[in-house]
Amino acid sequence: MSNTGHTASPSGEPDYDGLLRANLEQVFNERDAGKRSAAIADLFVADPVMYEPAAIVRGRAAISEVAGRLLEQFGPAFRFRPEGDAVGHHGLGMLRWQAGPAGGPVAVTGTDVADVVDGRIARLWVLLDPPKA
Repeated sequence: MSNTGHTASPSGEPDYDGLLRANLEQVFNERDAGKRSAAIADLFVADPVMYEPAAIVRGRAAISEVAGRLLEQFGPAFRFRPEGDAVGHHGLGMLRWQAGPAGGPVAVTGTDVADVVDGRIARLWVLLDPPKA
């Protein structure tokens, strides 16, 4: 897979919205492990780190495994959906998202915050919102 155009704009800033939306769709919504791995190779640096609330995940293969396990755990209709556009500057981007069954209630909301280096995700923080009462 070639670079998907998430490189710097004329302002020198990466395409935060394109990059973080592609991460949701091509990595965290992708059930095919081969396609997911190819997307990670395109979207992430060679040795990325993902910070989850309870774990630190190192490397492309480990990130792919985490995404696959999430999809298996929550079932075939589970999807991540972006909320609005990603924003960012100076190498830091963020995208709010929600997740749940397609057409069903929202099960979880959160924000992905990415350290972007040369148009690719180097570090990704997955911030979960507290459950609504």
